[in-house]
Amino acid sequence: MKGGWVPHDIRDAVIDFARKWSNKADLPMKCFITWLSVPRSTFYDWIDRYGHANEHNASVPRDYWLEEWERQAITRFALENPLEGYRRLTFMMLDRDIVAVSPSSVWRVLSKAGLLERWNKKPSKKGTGFVQPLAPHEHWHVDISYLNLCGTFYYLCSLLDGCSRFIVHWEIREQMTEADVEIIIQRAKEKFPQARPRIISDNGPQFIAKDFKEFIRLSGMTHVKTSPFYPQSNGKLERFHKTIKGECIRPKTPLSVDDARRLVAEYIEYYNAVRLHSAIGYIAPADKLNGREQEIFKERDQKLEAAREQRRVKRRQEHQSSGEHCSSLTHAA
Repeated sequence: MKGGWVPHDIRDAVIDFARKWSNKADLPMKCFITWLSVPRSTFYDWIDRYGHANEHNASVPRDYWLEEWERQAITRFALENPLEGYRRLTFMMLDRDIVAVSPSSVWRVLSKAGLLERWNKKPSKKGTGFVQPLAPHEHWHVDISYLNLCGTFYYLCSLLDGCSRFIVHWEIREQMTEADVEIIIQRAKEKFPQARPRIISDNGPQFIAKDFKEFIRLSGMTHVKTSPFYPQSNGKLERFHKTIKGECIRPKTPLSVDDARRLVAEYIEYYNAVRLHSAIGYIAPADKLNGREQEIFKERDQKLEAAREQRRVKRRQEHQSSGEHCSSLTHAA
């Protein structure tokens, strides 16, 4: 047992042997230490580490380290939600009281489990667009996107609140003239009568018509168009249309326009009320729209601090219990 590491089971067996025969023969422990040819300091170090596996150069456990059940819960939740990124998973688990951990901890757990994407996404080359609104209903983005339903093209027109990312109104139509767009915006205003937003659009024919300009004026709103060949200023709504196609239209494959309207209605209800949005602090757009973000952030901070305190208390209890056990062994020696 000289000149190398001794397996922890043999190490513990040596301590048990020495204690047993020290008691039976009524001989001091130091006699057995000498007969076993184990250095005295090594033997008492073995007593301190009795019952623990060898951890050569291992890090000292910290109070904030995650427990095994937390790692398992993170991995299980990630497998149940394979399309979500690690940051969104973090706040979904926090809000649902599954585990209270930081995004960096979730990243480490998922990275070790091989559940992170194996490629790096290219950084966006889009500009910053307009000065960002500070309150809901300052900016409403409007845009039109095509939907291919069983070979027939339909139009999806949506209005998105620039501050909260809330979908104010949407419609799927067989045609999308300037009059159709006016009707859609008017229906959005009927939901929020006090709103006087700035309408942000691209330079599509519906939005540059004189009748549309007059409609905006009579409605008490203002209108701004994105620069030609630079649609990034309307990127918030473009991103939503990409998301709804990727998460709803293509996976569920509606077979008719009525089926598409039903699926889109269900998805937008989920998008507004449940889905956590990365651009607004990983809260749902409806919560941002209704001014509940600070309440949610405060509750999350409290959950994280409570979880850290529970880990600290458990670590201290384990350390205290281990110390008492080692003390009893040392006293017996």
